[in-house]
Amino acid sequence: VQLQASGGGVVQAGGSLRLSCAASGRTFSSYNMGWFRQAPGKEREFVADTRWSGGNIYRAYYADSVKGRFSIWKDDAKNTVYLQMNSLKPEDTAVYYCAAARGPGGLAQTMYDYWGQGTLVTVSS
Repeated sequence: VQLQASGGGVVQAGGSLRLSCAASGRTFSSYNMGWFRQAPGKEREFVADTRWSGGNIYRAYYADSVKGRFSIWKDDAKNTVYLQMNSLKPEDTAVYYCAAARGPGGLAQTMYDYWGQGTLVTVSS
């Protein structure tokens, strides 16, 4: 699986951005997807993920720092996972990475098998 993240840019505090992560391959629906970010001088951290829960149900999970502001969802027909980011804060400034897991995914980076190249989000105050 190859992942291509896009949608980053510069936005003022309080604004919104939507990130997209397009995946190659015909087995996208079988992957659990996550978003991580790495701020300057900091470790990469979990942002959100979407996990298959049976049938056509996916459940979303969020870091406390973004809960209520960010939304993740997966469109299997488009082989794309999205991250809608609202009410952005300067502390959201980071390079955002999408990742795909053959297994359950989750918060740990080690659970993911494939990573995109990252897209930079800059939130100005």
